[in-house]
Amino acid sequence: MHIAVIGASGNAGTALLRNLQGQLSGKPGSLQLTGVSRRLPDTSRAPYAGVEWHTLDVGLERDRPKLESALAGVDSVVHLAWQIQPNRDLDQLYRTNVTGTANVLEAARKAGVKQIVCASSVGAYSKASKDRRTDESWPAQGMAGSHYSRHKAAQEKLLDEFAEAEPGITVARLRPALIFQRDAGSEIGRYFLGPVIPRLLAKRPWLPLLPVPDNLIFQAVHADDVAEAYWRVIDQRASGAFNVAAEPVLTPQEVARIVQARRILPIPMGLLHKAVGLAWRLRLIPTDSGWVEMAAGVPVMDTGRARRILGWEAKTSSVAAVLDVLAGIGMGEGVAPSPALEPRRGNPLRS
Repeated sequence: MHIAVIGASGNAGTALLRNLQGQLSGKPGSLQLTGVSRRLPDTSRAPYAGVEWHTLDVGLERDRPKLESALAGVDSVVHLAWQIQPNRDLDQLYRTNVTGTANVLEAARKAGVKQIVCASSVGAYSKASKDRRTDESWPAQGMAGSHYSRHKAAQEKLLDEFAEAEPGITVARLRPALIFQRDAGSEIGRYFLGPVIPRLLAKRPWLPLLPVPDNLIFQAVHADDVAEAYWRVIDQRASGAFNVAAEPVLTPQEVARIVQARRILPIPMGLLHKAVGLAWRLRLIPTDSGWVEMAAGVPVMDTGRARRILGWEAKTSSVAAVLDVLAGIGMGEGVAPSPALEPRRGNPLRS
């Protein structure tokens, strides 16, 4: 089987390469791996060694021939490439995220690929109540106030149209919760908190008081568990959408335990939205208030379909996944061979 991973040097892509190379263990020649990324990782080091690499930008018209060439002879494509920064250049984000997905689908069709597995997200869903679980039938039309959510919804529409137009190609998508691993600590800190705040975080944060909205309820999953879900979709030629998340659901009470907070100070979601928006406009953080709107609105996912069809279940709890990434943020950890996951330079100052 020949598998191409687009966005192979990022958070989920690196975990997927680790997983696929584990599948290769003891089975030489059973899998052929192709990696596609904008920047070439160090191909002499695991997990990037033993992979045929192509460097290109999926959103650029001039790189479409390169993309088609990279997918020649491939059986399954896993499309993970996604850009969330620079947060202030929505045209660039749309080009990579939505136009890039359209380009991948067309290149896969021309190359004769028989299976496409795409990284969607819990963020693709329309707003839902947090008091019940929702399955994959919930509308994936996004939330207007979040560019990430809008782009994921646009991607979902492209996948629906492609699946209808190409019945001979198996199309699947994963809708994971927040994907965490220690190796992504530096990247996640840089993307969402900026260059300064992560340097002030301890390996295990301790907050005497946690100001948080009562309805800030979300899910998380470890990158290795997401990688296993991708492999099972590929191996079983599964189609359709799959929610992927670990237990437990993360409530303000769970978050308080994680950060060792003695007390929770309930604050209105609207206040958090305004505070993040102001900090973004003042360029104190790289994350706009749309992320707060999305966090407030996304559903609590039911992962029963992944269990029933794929036999998948998270091995790492959501709490452990959060602790893992917090340690990575505090220590500035990453994967040196990957430009996307590059560790933070210098000695971090920790409170």
